[in-house]
Amino acid sequence: MKMADDEIKAIVAETLVEQHRLHQESIDAIVSKVVASVLASLGIEDDDRKELRVDFQHLRRWRKSVEQAQSYTFKAVITVVATGLMGAVWLGVKVALGK
Repeated sequence: MKMADDEIKAIVAETLVEQHRLHQESIDAIVSKVVASVLASLGIEDDDRKELRVDFQHLRRWRKSVEQAQSYTFKAVITVVATGLMGAVWLGVKVALGK
């Protein structure tokens, strides 16, 4: 009994798909182990992930508030400098008109 070319191609295609799936699962498992190992070497265990996420969220909020404070400080400095310059110009005009 001889197999038809279409049957052989179908069997080869199924085999290749299964090999690819197994290979991908193997890669996923390896990557997962490597990530867990790297995190463990940094002192971060699997149980700490939720806490770590909360810490990063807190750091992001802190960074954004510091950036906002810097923005307000910059605006305040510009306002003070502009007010000082306007005051100096006003005094200059008063002195010039007073003579």
